[in-house]
Amino acid sequence: MTEASKATKPVDVALIGAGVMSATLGAMIKQLEPTWTIQVYEALGDVAQESSNPWNNAGTGHSALCELNYTPERADGTIDTSSAVKVNEQFQVSRQFWSFLVAEGALPEPSAFINSTPHMSFVWGEANVEYLRKRHEALRDHPLFAGIEFSTDASVIRSWAPSLIVGRAKDQPIAATRIEAGTDVDFGSLTRLLLTYLEENEARIELDHRVTGLTKLADGTWRVAMRRQVGGTPTSVDARFVFVGAGGGALHLLQKSGIDEIKGFGGFPVSGEFLRTDDPAVVAKHAAKVYGKAAVGSPPMSVPHLDTRVVDGQASLMFGPYAGFSPKFLKNGSWFDLFASIRPHNLYPMIRAGLANLSLVKYLVGQLMASSDSKFESLREFMPDADPADWYRITAGQRVQVIKKDAKKGGVLQFGTEVVSAADGTIAGLLGASPGASTAVPIMLSVLERCFPDRIAGWTPTLSRMVPTYGDQLADDEVRAAATLGATAEALRIHA
Repeated sequence: MTEASKATKPVDVALIGAGVMSATLGAMIKQLEPTWTIQVYEALGDVAQESSNPWNNAGTGHSALCELNYTPERADGTIDTSSAVKVNEQFQVSRQFWSFLVAEGALPEPSAFINSTPHMSFVWGEANVEYLRKRHEALRDHPLFAGIEFSTDASVIRSWAPSLIVGRAKDQPIAATRIEAGTDVDFGSLTRLLLTYLEENEARIELDHRVTGLTKLADGTWRVAMRRQVGGTPTSVDARFVFVGAGGGALHLLQKSGIDEIKGFGGFPVSGEFLRTDDPAVVAKHAAKVYGKAAVGSPPMSVPHLDTRVVDGQASLMFGPYAGFSPKFLKNGSWFDLFASIRPHNLYPMIRAGLANLSLVKYLVGQLMASSDSKFESLREFMPDADPADWYRITAGQRVQVIKKDAKKGGVLQFGTEVVSAADGTIAGLLGASPGASTAVPIMLSVLERCFPDRIAGWTPTLSRMVPTYGDQLADDEVRAAATLGATAEALRIHA
């Protein structure tokens, strides 16, 4: 990693934050415009240390194969699959780009960042069993969910994931679905690999440089002011295009830029905890990513899941989340982050969103007051014979949910992501959390389309090589969907 100095002429691209979003956008731009100069600025002493870190996020390859919050039950009892199809489609776009980079030699052996891990949904109770049955019926014929299995037979479910059944009452109604084509993605490793590729192709990665200001200059470029963490030396760089991929820190920086498009946006931070075990004997009992159903009235972020995680080649299990609250916008942020983000233009939307989401406040209070024993009991609902001696607590990264203006409600809290870009396309940033890293590629494609509309036509041939289905929907073509899923699975050496 090199040391920053004031550039004699503007760089073409400045990426703020060395996480998966900046790394993905940088890799795309390097393919589209190999001669463009790219510099990445990271406040911490290493890359991928906030939400991209594998132990700071739950994003192990969100593709809606098992996440029940993407398939809500309508008032008439039918299942709405639209969100599940959208998220799955987005994840397939990410897989295509990774496959392309592997073929190009820009990424190494795929097992360094992606591994086959079945995705399962698991529920108990007659009403939930019936819900899962209907969900399976709604998805089983869809080309993006091919191969989804359903069972209420404990012996079958035990063959899929023994830890879910051992010690469970035999008369309890249970059901599960499974798709063997699921994956576990180490986004920390992927981020490092993408940034290594950039650095090997003349991009500069500047660590320990905290961006403190963004100022639009008369010539249309942006002056990125920063401070070296060691010694506190101020420095700056001018850039023709700036992307703010700073996770929870993006809101503050976009506010400092002064662009009109950020007005009305606020953020609500939520912290989280997980239980983790690395004990080989325990890990061997469970080789799947299993999602349950959130309690009635709980927010989407509360959906419990028991995941196999493969980090640096080592398998572990993680269960959670247990929500908490901190006013920090980043795990390594300031206790004043939430208060510092309040502006006259976002105060009313934040108040209105807060009043409309009192159930979230109640949920957070309940989580904060919950005892360690009661938290462990929620794990035992999944793994009845779990032993507290085998597990330890880890603190996850901060998630900042987007609050935005709404003409009817005054302000709304949304649980997705939001690209905010200036009208002239010279600066953009990403707000929000889920589904996050799994959909980094389609999100960054939208950044390119919004910020470089005059170049998209010329870039389309390369974009179509990077993502063969660019501009199309796999969900509309069963034959193409099967072929694309099979091709990416082969390229990434994962289960088709």
